[in-house]
Amino acid sequence: MIPDLRVDVGPLRLANPLLTASGTCGYGAELLPFTDPGLFGAIVVKSVTLEPRLGNPTPRTVETPCGMLNSIGLQNPGVRALIEEILPRLRGLTCPVIANIAGERLDEYVELGRRLDPEPGIAALEINISCPNVEEGGITFGQDPRAVASVVGAVRAVWRRPLIAKLTPNVTDIRVPARAAVEAGADILSLVNTYVGMSVDWRSARSRLGRPTGGLSGPAIKPLALHAVWRVAGLGIAPVIGIGGATTAADVLEFLSVGASAVQIGTALFRAPDAGARALDELRQLLACAGIPRISDLIGRFALPSQ
Repeated sequence: MIPDLRVDVGPLRLANPLLTASGTCGYGAELLPFTDPGLFGAIVVKSVTLEPRLGNPTPRTVETPCGMLNSIGLQNPGVRALIEEILPRLRGLTCPVIANIAGERLDEYVELGRRLDPEPGIAALEINISCPNVEEGGITFGQDPRAVASVVGAVRAVWRRPLIAKLTPNVTDIRVPARAAVEAGADILSLVNTYVGMSVDWRSARSRLGRPTGGLSGPAIKPLALHAVWRVAGLGIAPVIGIGGATTAADVLEFLSVGASAVQIGTALFRAPDAGARALDELRQLLACAGIPRISDLIGRFALPSQ
C-alpha cells in the first residue's frame, strides 16, 4: 500500500502536508544542491517588504539548547525584485508557491497585496503580522486583535486568492487574534511564529545576537506550538497550518493529530537541508506500517478542546 499524502488546506489542494517555513530556505534555490524543492506540498518564500531591507546588525543567529534564536530583521530585496527576478524562477517549481509579506504600516501591507495580486504563480499569500506597528508605538500587529483585523481586512480587499494569517504566539490567548483574522477574511491560519527569547554572554554582559532579543524556533518550542495549534484548531473557524519545531515525520503527525491540516518545517532545514525529503519518506513508511491509507484521516484525531 502506498499511502495517499494529499491534503486540503481550505481552498489549497496540496500533494502532501509538508511546507517550508518562511525565511528558512530563502526562495527555494538554497535547497537545490541538497534536495528538490518541488517535493514539498508548497514552498513558503522569505518575507518580502515594500522596499529592500538590509536587516539587523550581526550576529543574527545563535544556537540554543534544542533550537536557535534569530534576529534577521526581514532582510530582503523588496517586492520589485521579487516580481521581476525571483517569481519568474519560482514558476518552474512543481509545487505551489506561497508568498509572505511583512510591513511596519498598514498601507505597506495593502500595497504589497495590490502589487502581488496580478502576478501569476502565487498560490496563496501569507501575512506576517509579527512585525512592529510603527504607527502604534512599536507594538506588534499580531498582539492587538484590532490591528490583526485591520491588516487582514485591508489585504483581503486587494488580494483575490487564498489568504493566510501567520500568528504570533507572544500573546495571552492566541485564539483571540485567530478569531479576529478569520472574521476579517483570512482563509487559513498558520501558527506559530517564533517566541521572543534571549541569549546572553555573562562574561561580557552582552547579547550573543546583534540585538538584545531574537525569535526562538526549533524543537524547544514544539510542545508550545502543539498546544497553540490544538487550541486554535478547536475553534473550528479555519484550517490551521502548524509551525514550530517539526523535524521528523512523527512531529508532523503530532501536529496533524491535534488539528493542523499541514505543517511547516524551518529550523530543521538549517541542520539538514534534506530534512523535508527524509520526513516525507518516513511519513509513507509510518502510514504504511500502521495500515493508514490516507494521511488526511489523521487530522484532528486527538480530542479537540471544548469551547
